[in-house]
Amino acid sequence: MLIKDKKIAIIGGGPAGLTLARLLQMKGADVKVYERDIHKDVRVQGATLDLHEDSGLAALRKAELLEAFQKNYRPGADLIRITDNVGHIYYDQHAEIITQDFGHEHFRPEIDRGPLRNILLESLAPDTVVWNSHIVALERTGDSWRLQLNNNNTLVADIVIAADGANSCIRPFITPIKPFYAGVTIIEGTVYEAATTTPQIHSLVKGGKIFALRDSKTLIVSAKGDGSLAFYTGCKTHELWVNDCGLDFNDHTQLLTWFKEEFASWDTIWHELFNGNTHFTPRPQYCMPLDQNWESQTNITMIGDAAHLMPPYAGEGVNMAMQDALELSECLTNERFINLRAAISHYEDKMLNRTSAIAAITLQQTEALHSPQGLTHMLNMFKEHV
Repeated sequence: MLIKDKKIAIIGGGPAGLTLARLLQMKGADVKVYERDIHKDVRVQGATLDLHEDSGLAALRKAELLEAFQKNYRPGADLIRITDNVGHIYYDQHAEIITQDFGHEHFRPEIDRGPLRNILLESLAPDTVVWNSHIVALERTGDSWRLQLNNNNTLVADIVIAADGANSCIRPFITPIKPFYAGVTIIEGTVYEAATTTPQIHSLVKGGKIFALRDSKTLIVSAKGDGSLAFYTGCKTHELWVNDCGLDFNDHTQLLTWFKEEFASWDTIWHELFNGNTHFTPRPQYCMPLDQNWESQTNITMIGDAAHLMPPYAGEGVNMAMQDALELSECLTNERFINLRAAISHYEDKMLNRTSAIAAITLQQTEALHSPQGLTHMLNMFKEHV
């Protein structure tokens, strides 16, 4: 096996990095995951994740973790309501009879990020994940890599795999290609104890998702298993708006004032989201060039957002990342490749072609949803149900 007696360092302990570690350990590989989170119980933010049959679920099935997923996913969390700015429901999946199940190509079960992470962590050998570790320097030494960690420790790895997300510190060692601004800035918020703090929105979301659209703006709300809501405002801004807007994103009063001005035609029902129990994070949206390419190396590559960052408006991010993990693990353990460079090159070529097509769709969706016809566009995607 190409990776026999090789020390593999995976940088980043998100779904992609942990899935890859699991798949490689099943083949007997020597793998460590270096994760900057202090420990495994750090609260994981963000909305739920919907996994797709031919990507995210395929990776879990190969990792022999589908049964654990089935015990932890949230039935009904994938059901969508499409509304306008005043909360009028134009389309409601809750009113439909759902017959899709595991194995169906269009079944997209939802799971909270925390339970998914726990499933993956529990599948790994003890001490696979090295917590409170992020890379501050990387240096090639012969056929290996020397990595310096934030705690002044150093390590040597034969193969380095970047799974460290949008701001990857490893990517520059593979390619100088940088992402471009996609034209939309998201403000992400989390509301805790939603049944009490946001009763109207809690009732409207009904344990699933809301897609609200009007005036070239979007508001997406997702229910989480811990009783909280994750939400994302989306509107077109210039690239440096977050720095130039003058908002203190720790001040919910300022954010409510901003929302009332920027989303002026939107009903007061949405104001519940901007209370004192809310945490905000601004996220300008970037995308890697659709034609990106680079010369493959013998001992370093990347998966997930580090490789193919794109906006979230096609719902493919985590699925593409987990499919990366599946395909890379298969290439690294496939005897038909004459050497590691050939294996990595095959993986990267396939990954770049696949994700370029998805990124093109994502950019089209991002533009269409943030246009004056956004609501109509969204409804047309579900026209067979309306």
